[in-house]
Amino acid sequence: MSSQQLQFYEQKIISDKEFPIEVFMNRIQDKCQYFHTHWHEHIELHYVVHGETDILLNQTRYTFRQGDLAVINSNVLHAGFCNGTPVEVLVVIFELDELSAQVAEKNILFQPMICADTKIQELMSLIYQEQNERSLGWKLACKGALLQLIAYLVRRYAEQMLTDKESLKRRKNLERLNTVVHYIEENYTDSISNAQLAELIHVSEDRFNHLFRESMGMAPLQYMNEVRLKKAMHLLKSGNYSAAEVADAVGFSDYNHFGRLFRRYYQCTPMEAVRESEGKSAKRPGRSEGIKTFEIRSIKKEDPVDVKSEKEKKK
Repeated sequence: MSSQQLQFYEQKIISDKEFPIEVFMNRIQDKCQYFHTHWHEHIELHYVVHGETDILLNQTRYTFRQGDLAVINSNVLHAGFCNGTPVEVLVVIFELDELSAQVAEKNILFQPMICADTKIQELMSLIYQEQNERSLGWKLACKGALLQLIAYLVRRYAEQMLTDKESLKRRKNLERLNTVVHYIEENYTDSISNAQLAELIHVSEDRFNHLFRESMGMAPLQYMNEVRLKKAMHLLKSGNYSAAEVADAVGFSDYNHFGRLFRRYYQCTPMEAVRESEGKSAKRPGRSEGIKTFEIRSIKKEDPVDVKSEKEKKK
């Protein structure tokens, strides 16, 4: 798998069964998609400490501002976007069945967007503080605060309870898409038809189109072009290739078509993207005020990709 391979399904390995929780601070300042479209079985809470961020949940894009909470339920497609201004997001990840089997078995879907709830702010702050300071008994305190938060969400923000059949169907559809997305990632430089993709998961072309649109919120061709455009941006930022070379390397035979799609997707031309990247790389990001960060997960530039190897590995 290449360094640019995206993981559509994310499997979380909980190493400490006594403390099935992960807490970290995400800090982003560049205009980018800072986590790609994917899904998983665990639940994530994204609390905006500073700034604002857009998060795509299934087919709906929400804007979260300071004090807002995004609840990413199990088996929900999601992606995160930064608009180019600094944003800090406190993320809490947990396996619900490891904390409360009684609640987990009810297949609860929580309200995805919760705005400026002071109770949530207090509990998220406490979880972060305990995780950061790690005083005696911090795991108990952190786990206790999270259980309080879960109980509060269940009572106040439970939106829907799925039947076992509904839950299984959602998961099965996402597993089918795993196969399709992986194939696109491995073959994006080739011409790929909907019929080919439908055959991969043994459904009719009409059924495949419906399933893909329902789950991804876009047509298969649009998704394929987005994959190509993201690969193109990566190559352009390396500074080693011309825009025409990049267009050809990622599967666009018509440079003008590539340019139009690139401008539509990134709101700039390929060369403007290169210049912007060069300007930002000369600046060192500063630390934000008002929050101690015990772990920063920033978006990093990947190692340069060789255009020839990208083309040759498809042959």
